[in-house]
Amino acid sequence: MAGGFGTRLRPLTMSIPKPMVPIANIPIMEHIVNLLKRHNITDITALLYYQPDRIKQYFGDGSKFGITMQYVQADADYGTAGSVRNAMKECNEPFLVMSGDVLTDIDLTSAIAFHVEHASKATILLSRVQDPLHYGIVMTQPDGKITQFLEKPSWGEVFTDTINTGMYILEPEIISMIPPERDYDFGKDVFPHMLRSSMDLFGCITQGYWKDIGNLHEYQSACHDVLQDQVGIQITGTERPHAIVADNAVIPDTVSFSGKSVIGNDVTIGNNSKIHQCIIGDGVHIGSGVQLNNCIIWDAVHVGDRVMASDDVICNDVFIDAGVTINEQVFIAELCHVGSGSHLLSNIKLWPKKIIESGAIVTRSLVQEEIWLRELITDSRISGLANVDINPEFAAKLGACIGNALGMHANVAASRDADAASRMVHRALISGLMSTGITVRDLQITPIPQARQDLRAGTSNAGFHVRRSIRKPDTIDIILFNHDGRDIPHSISKTIERYFFGEDIKRVPYNEVGSIIFPERSNETYASRFSSALNVSEILQSNYRLLIDYSNGLASTTFPVLLGSLGVHVVSVNSYVDTLEGFSDERTDTEAEETSEIIQSLGYDFGFKIDASAEKIAVVDGQGQWYQPNRLLTILTKLFLEAHKHREPYAIAVPVLASTDIERIAADYDVEVIRIKNSHSAMMEATKDSRILFCGDTRGRFIFTDYLFASDGMFSLAKCLEMLASTSHTFSDLHAQLPYRSRVHYSISCPWEKKGIVMRKAMEFTEHLSRVLIDGITVNEDNATIVLLPDKERPAFVVAVEADSEEKAQQVAELYKQHIMYWSEAS
Repeated sequence: MAGGFGTRLRPLTMSIPKPMVPIANIPIMEHIVNLLKRHNITDITALLYYQPDRIKQYFGDGSKFGITMQYVQADADYGTAGSVRNAMKECNEPFLVMSGDVLTDIDLTSAIAFHVEHASKATILLSRVQDPLHYGIVMTQPDGKITQFLEKPSWGEVFTDTINTGMYILEPEIISMIPPERDYDFGKDVFPHMLRSSMDLFGCITQGYWKDIGNLHEYQSACHDVLQDQVGIQITGTERPHAIVADNAVIPDTVSFSGKSVIGNDVTIGNNSKIHQCIIGDGVHIGSGVQLNNCIIWDAVHVGDRVMASDDVICNDVFIDAGVTINEQVFIAELCHVGSGSHLLSNIKLWPKKIIESGAIVTRSLVQEEIWLRELITDSRISGLANVDINPEFAAKLGACIGNALGMHANVAASRDADAASRMVHRALISGLMSTGITVRDLQITPIPQARQDLRAGTSNAGFHVRRSIRKPDTIDIILFNHDGRDIPHSISKTIERYFFGEDIKRVPYNEVGSIIFPERSNETYASRFSSALNVSEILQSNYRLLIDYSNGLASTTFPVLLGSLGVHVVSVNSYVDTLEGFSDERTDTEAEETSEIIQSLGYDFGFKIDASAEKIAVVDGQGQWYQPNRLLTILTKLFLEAHKHREPYAIAVPVLASTDIERIAADYDVEVIRIKNSHSAMMEATKDSRILFCGDTRGRFIFTDYLFASDGMFSLAKCLEMLASTSHTFSDLHAQLPYRSRVHYSISCPWEKKGIVMRKAMEFTEHLSRVLIDGITVNEDNATIVLLPDKERPAFVVAVEADSEEKAQQVAELYKQHIMYWSEAS
């Protein structure tokens, strides 16, 4: 598999495909070829996609490497399995699939023997790693049979530190399971299908070294592992004290080596230079008095006299003049020229052909996108520092990439919050879209739920919303929507990323530039859908009196008009859009107390707080009591079930962290409860099940699927009024009626690199208990429910216990807390 773009290795891969990146002066793919040859595998087919000619020119027919090399070039990205299907149209014997961009010395012969011994249809070669989050995790029985497979899981799905290495031994019949010329993946499609079909799928835990060269840090780490003799690969040259030196190197006795270095062919090093733990490529000239520490230097580089560099990577054909100082973690792409006496500060990346003037001090990368080298779009969202990471230049480029992904003459809906930085980014995005021939429907300041409803009407091919982050006020979020208002699918995200990193954006001629439309009836359309999904007459008869805290957010621009048609009496607070004071997702104790006092002094029925994005709600009852989000979910679940008890059989969805009281309540109505992950994306995914009418989480988000597939705080509030009116309930009496199990919640410090190990230990510890694996590990033991969940945002582990008594919950939580601390420290 040699088609990788190497996006996260940029700027090193600007002109070469990822498999051709050198480690110890030999391309990664050549190390793979040497490994295959050592295990008597000499018939090799390379699957090419990105910059195929560089690989073909280097390996030729394979004869000079002692193998037979054939090539298959894909005309599109068909995914891992689709690419193999495209290459192996005729296959009548077992074959090995390997990635061409990993560094490994694992024993392939033993893995093949394991495959044969177990009569497996497919064997996945497994490895144990510290951070399993970015790989497919694999769970096996003691005999190696795979029981569960999750591709690139969330922290709540990391049940082990055993991961899929991307190396597979497959029987020929597997090919027939892969549809031709379709995007099809082993981890997401083939192996899950095999599990569902009860086919023989095994995992072989390998011994030896394995590292995915996934980013710049991993590349440096792999190179240094080679110097530390941690990986068994072939290095040509003569062993000297502290160095392996290739032919024709000119190194005077005054040069000092320490640690271990690898020196390539035709290298010259000047007098009195000091080299520590470096890899130096072919044809490199190093001047006198140079100090290099932990550096990786590719071919044909000139390093002038008195240069000092540490922990850096320098690509081919770079010229570094005399007296230059290069601090740590600097990555210099090919054909750059660094002038004499200049100083490059830490954590800098130079894109190809950059010229640094003599005496210059370079404080930041000479490219705008350095923050996006790992991943651009995560869960349909792009987040970064306002006017730093996400600035007008970035936004205009992103808009053009979205336009290229959608195609000319597409239509995009654009919305934003009222923040000045959001307006700036919003307009830049529109400019980029127009430059590719896209028509933009500018909804301007519009809440996210209203934007989703607009898209749901089928008026646009895609949409985006720009907002100031609720959690980090100096951060901008760009949220991308599909044509139906749902989050943008993964396939389109990847297409946008390819345009963004590929630098091959296509602009249209001046006479085909897109236009901007300002829809006149967007608010009316939203109001119509809003009202039609409610029993307005029920609410009108109730004559409710309530307080609404708008959190200085966008609901204050839309909701007052809607409330006017419901006949309720409202006192509003924080009811104007304030981009400096608003955007808080939390109630302070003082705010909560003040709101409670207002409710009680006015004798109002209850109050609501709508968050700044108009997606979440919080509730305070007529007695001034605020409900914790978990308790609010239980109360609203009961209210929904009571209000819809005459509906046909249906289901509801709640997260694993929700109270088990919900199952007990739902059983009285013969309603199925489906447990999901505690995220809005999981809630929206659940709504694709036509049986589900209600979905809620423990953060104040609720979905009523008769209305929308996403959370809308304004509708949630109105729906509460309707359900209360139709059932004659109040929040207070529901709270008093419902069971209330004691809950204890711990957050336990756990380093990121230990989370996978702790999850594996927790899986082993709970193996014989009743448990559910959806979001973390949910265990039912001795009338207590325990949730063990890695925190996805902090180096911590969550232990949540629910039991019939406070004492019992505390006792069980303390027990699991001690276990997690022990597993974390002992591993």
